[in-house]
Amino acid sequence: MVSKTKSAKETNNRPPVFVVLQLSGGNDFMSTVIPYNDPHYFEYRKTVGIPEDDALHIDGGYAFHPSMGSIKNLWDEGKVAIFPGTGYPSPNRSHFRSMDIWHTANPEALSSDGWLGKTIRDLDPQKENVVTGVSFGSGLPRAMYLSGTPAISVSELEGYGLLTDLAGRQQRQAIKAFTRMYAPEEFEEADVVWDHLGQTGIDALTGADMLKTAPPAYTSSVEYANDALSQSLKGIAQVHLSGIGTRIFYAQLGGFDVHGAQIQTQQTLLQNVSRSVGDFFDDLRENDGSQEVIMMIFSEFGRRIKDNGNGTDHGSGGGTLLIGDRVKGGFYDPYPSLAPEDQLDGDMHFSHDFRSIYSTVLEQWLGLNPVPIVNGAFDQFENVFNL
Repeated sequence: MVSKTKSAKETNNRPPVFVVLQLSGGNDFMSTVIPYNDPHYFEYRKTVGIPEDDALHIDGGYAFHPSMGSIKNLWDEGKVAIFPGTGYPSPNRSHFRSMDIWHTANPEALSSDGWLGKTIRDLDPQKENVVTGVSFGSGLPRAMYLSGTPAISVSELEGYGLLTDLAGRQQRQAIKAFTRMYAPEEFEEADVVWDHLGQTGIDALTGADMLKTAPPAYTSSVEYANDALSQSLKGIAQVHLSGIGTRIFYAQLGGFDVHGAQIQTQQTLLQNVSRSVGDFFDDLRENDGSQEVIMMIFSEFGRRIKDNGNGTDHGSGGGTLLIGDRVKGGFYDPYPSLAPEDQLDGDMHFSHDFRSIYSTVLEQWLGLNPVPIVNGAFDQFENVFNL
């Protein structure tokens, strides 16, 4: 791994866009990218192991889960980079703490500053575009939060973007009333109060006015499924293709905490992920909007190497995917060994810090200085992007 300074900005007349897809609950990477070349795989996965004849085989004795046909197609096109062994020192197996670490890029201390919030700040330091960062789903992820930096959270684009004139007027009137109530002339701190409490409302209304232009301008032959993730990625495609300048997108899918019924649950979840991601990139390609977009798929940790009889428990040493037309496909680190002497208390060892992937994306794709965003200097992966 080496540090590089060239970024996607230098070779693309449209600014680079970054999409993050969070798989919440601790996705089992060993069943996502399956290490059949490791002789210990079936020894430890007696009940949740994937039969080798069923899997979608790729290079070097590895395979994708049988339900990941669309992502396998992207791999065959050379558009999927695989990073096995993603983690950080002294791994935490708490969902909440580990996800917090990923969101803040700070394993050492508690923080409210999200790494994507800092990214949005650096992409738009003058706060000229309130939709530089847009999250689809329930609530704004901590990764996108930074005090004083606008970011928009959208449950459903149609419901958010098609804000009625009446509702808009009512909200604007409420904000004006708020100003009069809390900012009388004699109140010396009025500006501080207004800036602190009122700007979020102004940003939300401005964002609604901008986002509502996306659905009417959008046409596509791609038929997304009706599940929440598919509709989130459809919304991201609509906003991106509208050209309103969003640079950071976020979507998420939960349910990956497979202590039991892992075979059935992961089949459904990974099929959902693969189908929706495939539809998303098909949509972007059809509309000439794929060259400036990459997606990162991550989870807060992996699972234990040995199954528990019907599922797998919290572990470490998971894995990360980068996908996009300008991603150079392949494996970017060796798959951690499953041998007993190489395990970390029954888990896979991490082989690279997740902040190395962040730093690679930040500097090489977005053209930003990663050090203040990820709280330190980390090695970067080489030649991940076609720049």
